[in-house]
Amino acid sequence: MAAPSSCGPALSLRVVAECGWSKARACELRLPHGPVLSPVFMPVGTKGTMKGITAGQLQGLGCLICLGNTYHLGMRPGPELIKQAGGLHGFMNWPQNLLTDSGGFQMVSLVELSEVTEEGVHFRSPYDGEEILLTPEKSIEIQNVLGSDIMMQLDDVVSSTVTGPRVEEAMYRSIRWLDRCIAAHRKPTEQNLFAIIQGGLDPTLRTRCLEEMTQRDVPGFAIGGLSGGEAKDHFWRMVTLSTDRLPRGKPRYLMGVGYATDLVVCVALGCDMFDCVFPTRTARFGSALVPWGSLPVKNKQFAKDFRPIDENCECSTCHRYSRAFLHALFRSETVAMHLLTVHNIAYQVGPRPRAWNERAYRHPCGGDVGRTARPLHVVQLNLMRSIRESIVEQRFPRFVQDFMRTMYGSQEQYPPWAVEALASVNITLD
Repeated sequence: MAAPSSCGPALSLRVVAECGWSKARACELRLPHGPVLSPVFMPVGTKGTMKGITAGQLQGLGCLICLGNTYHLGMRPGPELIKQAGGLHGFMNWPQNLLTDSGGFQMVSLVELSEVTEEGVHFRSPYDGEEILLTPEKSIEIQNVLGSDIMMQLDDVVSSTVTGPRVEEAMYRSIRWLDRCIAAHRKPTEQNLFAIIQGGLDPTLRTRCLEEMTQRDVPGFAIGGLSGGEAKDHFWRMVTLSTDRLPRGKPRYLMGVGYATDLVVCVALGCDMFDCVFPTRTARFGSALVPWGSLPVKNKQFAKDFRPIDENCECSTCHRYSRAFLHALFRSETVAMHLLTVHNIAYQVGPRPRAWNERAYRHPCGGDVGRTARPLHVVQLNLMRSIRESIVEQRFPRFVQDFMRTMYGSQEQYPPWAVEALASVNITLD
């Protein structure tokens, strides 16, 4: 019997450039709310907002896609209220693309409140203790109401540190649940349903899942079940095993990855899309992301440091405020967390880049702005934009070498797993 299909015209992918050495690639994803250039990092807005930053500011920083969570939004404020607002885009006043997670991750994060059966996941609400059943059909129903551009299947998620029969059970159940999600999807020409590859750290199970799920003609695929505390050596091997077998013409989304080194390495291994709470959570703990790691401005050593967080960064925080100011505010004023969040998102996501085939950036207010006259919010070459441009310009291996040198200083400090992973795709670190 032919596998069910949810493929529709709501997504198309164009491979713009491929690295001549590694598996890195630059793509353009055409989605209902505009194009997204990859590799792309997607900030996480679990309940319809980023913590510490407004939707308008996020858009101003060049973010073209962000996340919401089906489980939490389905609980509060609920799909009916969001439907009255015109979907999640209208509810949060967000004109760009949205991806919604299915609620499957809560099987791990709320494990003490959940029980998994073939029917679905039985949750006890963390808000009022009410018993809730989240089935594949219900997850898709909620996501259809939310109106996200990319929806994730409900999968059976286990921690990446779990071994034994439970991993195999979850993998095969995820395949069955994918078919149920496809059958329940009511808007395939408006919303894209992504499958999630499971199988833990077992290459045989993960390969089997890849074989099964890639037979389903869904618009994109996610690599799930990783970045949960497993050894990095196991992590990167499961990533590259997955990208080796995923279709070239569809997006590859590595879920839950946000550390800078992980992003660079996993782009080299062939991933296109990433998400993580790391940039916003780090800001709330008083640290700013910088090319050499992180800057804990809450520490007393910065009390009299009047330099910006990063002298080469042109985000509004670095343009206007000093480390000393942020240090002074951090313990008493929440605005400090907000300012750090703005910087961290700017570092990770990147400002809106020039069109791939243009040398000038078209300002939203009209007119072309050349390389030497771009507005402040598009000057800095931050992480994801730097990665994209290096792939397009066929200098990605040199970018990786420069990145590692800046991040770690000496080769002796390079993480062995990253060195080995990069070597597997022909990038050597000098």
